[in-house]
Amino acid sequence: MRFTTARLCGGRSLMAISADPMDIDLSKAAEAISSRGLDITQQDEMMVVFQWNGMEVTLYRQGKVMYFPLEDKALCIKYATELLESL
Repeated sequence: MRFTTARLCGGRSLMAISADPMDIDLSKAAEAISSRGLDITQQDEMMVVFQWNGMEVTLYRQGKVMYFPLEDKALCIKYATELLESL
């Protein structure tokens, strides 16, 4: 997978943006996330927000993944790749 990253929230969060077009089924993604014992704090037709590894993670339908707080671009891409490949 290829990503670009964007620094958000004054540099306290990073978003991995998939270079390839994606259309994630968020209902199925939320089921997969919940089955791992992770707490989903928000879910709608545009995003799934959950807690993971001390961070708030937001997964968007288009394959974007935001991590807060996170400042390491390499980790952002690693985490996003692992998450999206597992769905």
